[in-house]
Amino acid sequence: MREFIQVMKALSDPTRVKMLKLLEKRTFCVCELQAALGIAQSTTSKHLKLLEAAGLVTSRKEGLWVNYVRADGRQSPYAAALLGNLRHWLNDTSEICELVAEIDRIDRYEILQKS
Repeated sequence: MREFIQVMKALSDPTRVKMLKLLEKRTFCVCELQAALGIAQSTTSKHLKLLEAAGLVTSRKEGLWVNYVRADGRQSPYAAALLGNLRHWLNDTSEICELVAEIDRIDRYEILQKS
């Protein structure tokens, strides 16, 4: 039951749900998710840590970057079921549509130049 509760808690926050919806579209680093969602870097990292612990996202270190992708669900049957359903849910909500419309404008190299 612990694993189920962990997945459900991870999905109980709107920001984490938005992160998963963005990660359906492409790989992101922390700074790109931070820019897309307008939240602090530390908050973004904490959310990603919870999502990763629940088996909903995975990370890969590539040079200077840690890239986050939506998990494939192998770690948890609960995560797999919810990720599969989430792909079809919320796509027509205004918040998700607005976020997805902006992701092509988010570029890690531009973000670094602004810092």
